[in-house]
Amino acid sequence: MSFSLAITLGGVLLLAGVLASKVAAKFGLPALLLFLVVGMLAGSEGPGGLYFDNPELTRAIGDGSLIMILFAGGLDTEWRQVRPVLGIGLTLSTLGVALTALLLGTFAWFMLGTFANFDLGTTGLSWVEGLLLGTIVSSTDAAAVFSILRSSHLSLRGELQPLLEFESGSNDPMAVLLTTNVVQVLTTDNFSVGGFLGSLVLQLVVGGLVGYGAGRAMVWVVNHIRLNVPALYPITTLALLLITFGLTDRLGGNGFLAVYVAGIVLGNLPITQREVILSFHDGLGWLMSIVMFLVLGLLVFPSQLLGIAGVGLAIALFLMVVARPVSVFLCLAPVSMPLAEKGFLAWVGLRGAVPIVLATVPLTAGISGGQQIFNVVFFTVLVSVLVQGLSLAGVAKRLGLVETGS
Repeated sequence: MSFSLAITLGGVLLLAGVLASKVAAKFGLPALLLFLVVGMLAGSEGPGGLYFDNPELTRAIGDGSLIMILFAGGLDTEWRQVRPVLGIGLTLSTLGVALTALLLGTFAWFMLGTFANFDLGTTGLSWVEGLLLGTIVSSTDAAAVFSILRSSHLSLRGELQPLLEFESGSNDPMAVLLTTNVVQVLTTDNFSVGGFLGSLVLQLVVGGLVGYGAGRAMVWVVNHIRLNVPALYPITTLALLLITFGLTDRLGGNGFLAVYVAGIVLGNLPITQREVILSFHDGLGWLMSIVMFLVLGLLVFPSQLLGIAGVGLAIALFLMVVARPVSVFLCLAPVSMPLAEKGFLAWVGLRGAVPIVLATVPLTAGISGGQQIFNVVFFTVLVSVLVQGLSLAGVAKRLGLVETGS
């Protein structure tokens, strides 16, 4: 393929992604669903016929995209609104993620083993491999939830909206953390529970501390660098963002958590050229979302999804009606909150970008069953987006959680 043709096709796909977001907003659909569809249509088994089978490149694009998306999410997080729900949000994004992963991983291990015995296109997984699948699908997607609410012109009552925003933004790093550590368990022989837990704590603590320090440093640099060209300010924050991720990773921390925390700090303190910086990173976040989902759509082979449709549907339904609700109600058991709000939080756990990106990790790590895990995760995300996404507005109205006038 010539360079000019590749550039042209890239432009066509990006434009298709932009138009897909417009269609999604009009019909109340998550934009990510249409981004994936555009990628699948352009792929080797679609009308576009573009053959793409490179998990390593996909993971690199996905990781880079997540860095930008999480930072933009942190910038948009209003600390004033998040502070009252900080404890609940952190509980859901840590303990809730772990419980969801444990329940779903155990169920996936059982189901894939059972279906494998009937030779229905699946192979059995070990319990740890099932747990890997569970950790991959354990995080929710805030962008998907709020794109649906905005397109439906709905505003949630009370503190539900900031709670959902904070949980969905902060549980992505936790899912990444759990996934990478379970992969290490599967690829190394010297596993110990103490080492596993120690690694989790180290990555969380270092990621949080470096992220906070980096955020304060970004504020200082932006307010003191005194550039003549306003457009250079967001480029400065982009450079510092990349340094933050790389430095945190070198220190043994979780870089994704660090950039999210840094974004919160930068977004909630007075800074020079605030609107220019926020607008730049918002646009960059959308660009990386479109690119990421287009590439993920190109990577999947739809014919392979048919073989795991049965078990994939069972796993998706278990996630929606058992794993997520059980984890939410257990985490919120000590909390005084109306039952309707707890029920909505239990149902609203849409899966999106992070699970599909993380599903490339087993492929690049050479784990047996990696392709099957990717296909099951992809199918689960599609079911979650379709079922929970299309019912989200109706459930909020039925439970009486919509602000008057919305």
